[in-house]
Amino acid sequence: MRGSESPLIDVGALLEKVEAAAPIDSVPAVAAALGDMVGAREVNLLIADFSGRALVRLTSAARVDGARSQGRDEQAETLPLAGTHYDRVLRTQQPDVQALDDGARMTVPVTDRGDAIGLLELVLPRHPSPEEVADISSAAHALSYVVIAARRHTDVFEWGQRSSPFALAAEIQRRLLPASYTCEAGQFTLAGWLEPASSVGGDTFDYTLDRDSLQISITDAVGHQVAAALLATLLVGGLRNGRRKGLDLGEQARYANDSLAENAGAGQFVTGQLMRVDLHDGTAAIVNAGHPFPLRLRKGKVEEVQLRIEAPFGVLPGKRFDVQEFPLEPGDRIVLLTDGMQERNAVNLDVADALAKSADLHPREVVHELGAAVLDATGGDLRDDATMVCLDWYGGPPRGRTTAYGADPERASGPA
Repeated sequence: MRGSESPLIDVGALLEKVEAAAPIDSVPAVAAALGDMVGAREVNLLIADFSGRALVRLTSAARVDGARSQGRDEQAETLPLAGTHYDRVLRTQQPDVQALDDGARMTVPVTDRGDAIGLLELVLPRHPSPEEVADISSAAHALSYVVIAARRHTDVFEWGQRSSPFALAAEIQRRLLPASYTCEAGQFTLAGWLEPASSVGGDTFDYTLDRDSLQISITDAVGHQVAAALLATLLVGGLRNGRRKGLDLGEQARYANDSLAENAGAGQFVTGQLMRVDLHDGTAAIVNAGHPFPLRLRKGKVEEVQLRIEAPFGVLPGKRFDVQEFPLEPGDRIVLLTDGMQERNAVNLDVADALAKSADLHPREVVHELGAAVLDATGGDLRDDATMVCLDWYGGPPRGRTTAYGADPERASGPA
């Protein structure tokens, strides 16, 4: 049990395990050391599957029936989320303790800035005290950084999260997405999601945050498969390069447009939106290059944000894009989306209604709910990528946030 003068978890010892282990073994080494510290009989890390509807248990121990395998030792066991306590822990970002005949099973979120990486599950020989629950939850948050660092050196996590093998186009597309799909900050929460079609359609989303602004993009390249993925690569590369050169929003759009026009074939284009939110005065601006209108949930009402529509990227070399004022108020929920959410065989999905019904959800859940809704509307036969970015804007001055083990407990629900 926990002593009154010493912590249950020795973080320094855990970090030593990270440094001593090979990159591929750093996460299991930390999990094992954590288990020893709390006297756990069993410790498992469950990471989120790329589908968003399952968790994956990675192990190199005894063979598991039904698990995928790679090489001699690696196994990935997929566990459906729907209706489980795992789903509840991911949604609420709160630890769960279930009594067993000879102890307790404890499940805690592994999260960084609202990005739900997975869960840590421990089987303990006793029911944990509130102090132990707090210490183990803190250790699980620390484990999120170990996972993030370990992923730079091995493909094991990436392989484990893929319930289905990726085609080459999907592999290229994945590299264009941000490293984290969710970001919580003092003034906002943001989450993105991409439901890939069976024939990849070249969608992307991206975001970046600095001291002055939040910038978001969503794009949709014409065509399918590798050709669309390569076209998206040109545009996203141009947008990121322009952004990192320090160009303003309009110049970023022009630079990316010209980069695409110079390097892509005739008739190749990408629709998209670039949005910048000024974190000091709370104003927002947007470039709309032939893309579907954003949706805004404000005070319970969902409506399209009407924008002037300009030519897609890559159509007119040398074009100067119009930077439009974007109406944004504290309490707004903004959803940027691609036409895969609204057209073709997804036409029966009422996106506005689905968004209104998700008003109380965290943006991370909103994009998953919308993704599930479009899959349901198409019977799982999605013919074009369906991509969305959900931004909850709280406003006020730049500031820190209230955190508990990597997530903001006050943001379990969306804006009123």
